[in-house]
Amino acid sequence: MKIKIAPSILSADFGCLAEEIKKVERAGADMLHIDVMDGHFVPNITIGPSVVKYIRKAASIPLDVHLMIERPQDFIGAFVAAGSDMLTLHIETISAAGFRREAAALKKKKVKAGISLNPATPLSEIKEVLDCADFVLVMSVNPGFSGQEFIPGVLPKIRELRALYGGDIAVDGGINEKTAGEVIAAGANILAAGSYVFAARDVKQAIERIRNAGGK
Repeated sequence: MKIKIAPSILSADFGCLAEEIKKVERAGADMLHIDVMDGHFVPNITIGPSVVKYIRKAASIPLDVHLMIERPQDFIGAFVAAGSDMLTLHIETISAAGFRREAAALKKKKVKAGISLNPATPLSEIKEVLDCADFVLVMSVNPGFSGQEFIPGVLPKIRELRALYGGDIAVDGGINEKTAGEVIAAGANILAAGSYVFAARDVKQAIERIRNAGGK
Protein backbone atom coordinates (compact mmCIF):
# COMPACT_ATOMS: atom_id res chain seq x y z
CA MET A 1 0.00 0.00 0.00
CA LYS A 2 1.13 3.56 -0.68
CA ILE A 3 2.74 5.19 2.35
CA LYS A 4 1.01 8.50 3.06
CA ILE A 5 2.36 11.26 5.28
CA ALA A 6 0.01 13.46 7.32
CA PRO A 7 1.85 16.34 9.03
CA SER A 8 0.15 17.16 12.32
CA ILE A 9 -0.92 20.80 12.46
CA LEU A 10 -0.56 20.88 16.24
CA SER A 11 3.22 21.22 15.75
CA ALA A 12 2.95 24.06 13.23
CA ASP A 13 3.59 27.73 13.94
CA PHE A 14 0.04 29.10 14.27
CA GLY A 15 1.37 32.63 13.82
CA CYS A 16 1.87 31.86 10.12
CA LEU A 17 -0.34 28.81 9.69
CA ALA A 18 -1.21 29.30 6.01
CA GLU A 19 2.50 29.52 5.19
CA GLU A 20 3.21 26.39 7.26
CA ILE A 21 0.48 24.51 5.38
CA LYS A 22 1.89 25.52 1.99
CA LYS A 23 5.36 24.49 3.16
CA VAL A 24 4.32 20.90 3.89
CA GLU A 25 2.19 20.74 0.75
CA ARG A 26 5.16 21.73 -1.40
CA ALA A 27 7.26 19.17 0.48
CA GLY A 28 4.94 16.34 -0.58
CA ALA A 29 2.49 15.87 2.30
CA ASP A 30 -0.48 13.70 1.34
CA MET A 31 -2.94 15.15 3.87
CA LEU A 32 -3.06 17.30 6.99
CA HIS A 33 -3.73 15.78 10.41
CA ILE A 34 -5.72 18.14 12.63
CA ASP A 35 -5.98 17.32 16.33
CA VAL A 36 -9.15 18.61 17.95
CA MET A 37 -9.01 18.44 21.77
CA ASP A 38 -11.65 19.55 24.24
CA GLY A 39 -9.90 19.50 27.62
CA HIS A 40 -12.17 16.65 28.78
CA PHE A 41 -11.32 13.52 26.83
CA VAL A 42 -7.70 14.69 26.77
CA PRO A 43 -5.94 17.20 29.06
CA ASN A 44 -5.51 19.91 26.45
CA ILE A 45 -7.60 22.30 24.36
CA THR A 46 -6.75 23.04 20.73
CA ILE A 47 -9.07 24.19 17.94
CA GLY A 48 -12.66 24.00 16.74
CA PRO A 49 -14.60 24.10 13.47
CA SER A 50 -13.95 27.80 12.82
CA VAL A 51 -10.19 27.21 12.61
CA VAL A 52 -10.69 24.11 10.46
CA LYS A 53 -12.72 26.28 8.09
CA TYR A 54 -9.73 28.59 7.57
CA ILE A 55 -7.31 25.68 7.28
CA ARG A 56 -9.58 24.38 4.50
CA LYS A 57 -9.22 27.68 2.67
CA ALA A 58 -5.43 27.54 2.92
CA ALA A 59 -4.99 23.84 2.09
CA SER A 60 -5.35 21.97 -1.19
CA ILE A 61 -4.76 18.49 0.30
CA PRO A 62 -7.29 16.45 2.32
CA LEU A 63 -7.98 17.32 5.96
CA ASP A 64 -8.01 14.43 8.43
CA VAL A 65 -9.72 15.87 11.50
CA HIS A 66 -9.03 13.82 14.62
CA LEU A 67 -11.80 14.33 17.18
CA MET A 68 -10.28 13.74 20.60
CA ILE A 69 -13.43 15.00 22.27
CA GLU A 70 -16.32 13.77 24.38
CA ARG A 71 -19.64 13.31 22.55
CA PRO A 72 -18.13 13.67 19.06
CA GLN A 73 -21.52 13.01 17.49
CA ASP A 74 -22.64 16.47 18.67
CA PHE A 75 -19.93 18.18 16.61
CA ILE A 76 -19.60 16.06 13.48
CA GLY A 77 -21.95 18.28 11.46
CA ALA A 78 -19.94 21.40 12.26
CA PHE A 79 -16.64 19.79 11.29
CA VAL A 80 -18.10 18.45 8.05
CA ALA A 81 -19.44 21.92 7.23
CA ALA A 82 -15.97 23.37 7.96
CA GLY A 83 -14.49 21.23 5.17
CA SER A 84 -13.22 18.01 6.75
CA ASP A 85 -12.46 15.23 4.27
CA MET A 86 -11.85 12.59 6.94
CA LEU A 87 -13.15 12.43 10.50
CA THR A 88 -11.57 10.21 13.14
CA LEU A 89 -13.62 9.25 16.19
CA HIS A 90 -12.32 7.46 19.28
CA ILE A 91 -13.92 4.18 20.32
CA GLU A 92 -13.45 5.39 23.91
CA THR A 93 -15.97 8.20 23.22
CA ILE A 94 -18.64 6.47 21.13
CA SER A 95 -20.36 3.09 21.10
CA ALA A 96 -19.93 0.65 18.26
CA ALA A 97 -23.56 1.22 17.25
CA GLY A 98 -23.04 4.98 17.41
CA PHE A 99 -19.96 4.82 15.21
CA ARG A 100 -21.81 2.65 12.70
CA ARG A 101 -24.59 5.27 12.45
CA GLU A 102 -22.15 8.15 12.07
CA ALA A 103 -20.05 6.30 9.48
CA ALA A 104 -23.15 5.65 7.36
CA ALA A 105 -24.16 9.32 7.57
CA LEU A 106 -20.65 10.49 6.68
CA LYS A 107 -20.50 8.16 3.68
CA LYS A 108 -23.56 9.90 2.24
CA LYS A 109 -21.68 13.19 2.56
CA LYS A 110 -18.58 11.69 0.91
CA VAL A 111 -16.54 12.13 4.12
CA LYS A 112 -14.38 9.22 5.28
CA ALA A 113 -14.98 7.86 8.77
CA GLY A 114 -12.09 6.54 10.85
CA ILE A 115 -12.07 4.81 14.20
CA SER A 116 -9.23 5.37 16.66
CA LEU A 117 -8.06 3.67 19.83
CA ASN A 118 -5.67 4.70 22.58
CA PRO A 119 -2.53 2.69 23.43
CA ALA A 120 -4.20 0.95 26.39
CA THR A 121 -7.41 0.11 24.52
CA PRO A 122 -7.49 -3.47 23.22
CA LEU A 123 -8.11 -4.15 19.55
CA SER A 124 -11.21 -6.16 20.50
CA GLU A 125 -13.00 -2.85 21.18
CA ILE A 126 -13.06 -1.92 17.48
CA LYS A 127 -13.37 -5.31 15.79
CA GLU A 128 -17.11 -5.06 15.29
CA VAL A 129 -16.83 -1.74 13.42
CA LEU A 130 -13.95 -2.59 11.10
CA ASP A 131 -16.41 -3.43 8.33
CA CYS A 132 -17.74 0.14 8.26
CA ALA A 133 -14.54 2.09 9.04
CA ASP A 134 -12.76 3.72 6.09
CA PHE A 135 -9.54 3.69 8.10
CA VAL A 136 -8.23 2.94 11.58
CA LEU A 137 -5.99 5.24 13.62
CA VAL A 138 -3.77 3.57 16.22
CA MET A 139 -2.50 5.99 18.84
CA SER A 140 1.16 5.35 19.62
CA VAL A 141 1.24 7.91 22.45
CA ASN A 142 -1.34 8.81 25.08
CA PRO A 143 -3.31 11.61 23.40
CA GLY A 144 -3.20 15.19 24.54
CA PHE A 145 0.15 16.76 23.66
CA SER A 146 2.60 16.76 20.77
CA GLY A 147 6.23 15.74 21.08
CA GLN A 148 5.69 12.58 23.15
CA GLU A 149 7.79 9.44 22.84
CA PHE A 150 6.53 6.52 20.79
CA ILE A 151 5.10 3.58 22.79
CA PRO A 152 6.61 0.41 21.21
CA GLY A 153 3.93 -1.75 22.82
CA VAL A 154 1.51 -0.71 20.07
CA LEU A 155 3.48 -2.56 17.37
CA PRO A 156 1.88 -5.98 18.05
CA LYS A 157 -1.53 -4.26 17.93
CA ILE A 158 -0.76 -2.84 14.47
CA ARG A 159 0.41 -6.25 13.24
CA GLU A 160 -2.72 -7.94 14.56
CA LEU A 161 -4.91 -5.23 13.03
CA ARG A 162 -3.25 -5.61 9.63
CA ALA A 163 -3.98 -9.33 9.69
CA LEU A 164 -7.69 -8.52 10.18
CA TYR A 165 -8.13 -5.35 8.15
CA GLY A 166 -7.34 -4.53 4.55
CA GLY A 167 -7.94 -0.78 4.69
CA ASP A 168 -5.76 2.16 5.63
CA ILE A 169 -4.06 1.98 9.02
CA ALA A 170 -2.80 5.26 10.43
CA VAL A 171 -0.45 5.75 13.36
CA ASP A 172 -0.21 8.96 15.40
CA GLY A 173 2.43 9.83 17.99
CA GLY A 174 6.20 9.86 18.24
CA ILE A 175 6.80 9.26 14.55
CA ASN A 176 10.36 9.79 13.35
CA GLU A 177 12.67 8.04 10.91
CA LYS A 178 13.22 5.06 13.25
CA THR A 179 9.66 4.55 14.48
CA ALA A 180 8.28 5.13 10.96
CA GLY A 181 10.17 2.05 9.78
CA GLU A 182 8.78 0.02 12.67
CA VAL A 183 5.14 0.95 12.11
CA ILE A 184 5.39 0.50 8.34
CA ALA A 185 6.88 -2.96 8.87
CA ALA A 186 4.00 -3.74 11.23
CA GLY A 187 1.45 -2.83 8.56
CA ALA A 188 0.65 0.88 8.88
CA ASN A 189 0.48 3.04 5.76
CA ILE A 190 -0.58 6.50 7.00
CA LEU A 191 1.87 8.25 9.32
CA ALA A 192 0.84 11.34 11.26
CA ALA A 193 3.99 13.24 12.19
CA GLY A 194 4.18 16.55 14.00
CA SER A 195 7.43 17.96 15.32
CA TYR A 196 9.57 15.65 13.16
CA VAL A 197 8.16 17.40 10.08
CA PHE A 198 7.41 20.95 11.18
CA ALA A 199 10.64 21.40 13.16
CA ALA A 200 12.83 19.99 10.39
CA ARG A 201 15.36 22.22 8.67
CA ASP A 202 14.46 20.51 5.38
CA VAL A 203 10.76 19.57 5.50
CA LYS A 204 10.75 17.77 2.15
CA GLN A 205 13.68 15.62 3.23
CA ALA A 206 11.99 14.83 6.56
CA ILE A 207 8.81 13.71 4.82
CA GLU A 208 10.75 11.54 2.38
CA ARG A 209 12.80 9.98 5.20
CA ILE A 210 9.70 8.74 7.03
CA ARG A 211 7.88 7.81 3.81
CA ASN A 212 10.79 5.60 2.74
CA ALA A 213 11.68 4.29 6.21
CA GLY A 214 9.94 0.98 5.53
CA GLY A 215 12.41 0.21 2.75
CA LYS A 216 15.32 -0.09 5.17
